[in-house]
Amino acid sequence: MVTENGAAFPDRVVHDGQVQDDDRIGYIASHLRELRRAIQEGVKVEGYFLWSLLDNFEWAFGCSKRFGITHVDFATQGRSWKKSAGWYQRTIATNGSDL
Repeated sequence: MVTENGAAFPDRVVHDGQVQDDDRIGYIASHLRELRRAIQEGVKVEGYFLWSLLDNFEWAFGCSKRFGITHVDFATQGRSWKKSAGWYQRTIATNGSDL
């Protein structure tokens, strides 16, 4: 079981709450490719959980680091998908055919 796999990157809001987070996509894609390789080599994998759905408070970093695939505007509590959210949706819908 792979839990809480993700990373914080300096997300940049480009317009209307949209975040271009190509570094996060690359990070997740590389881990999913290695996970697929492990499965092909016989490792029993029962689940994979991306960290995290939402930007939130982190114990070590407070609100200074963004981990989520959904951007949270802390001032308004508005939420919008980052580029990685759409990518991840397509990736899981196609069982990783774009990896």
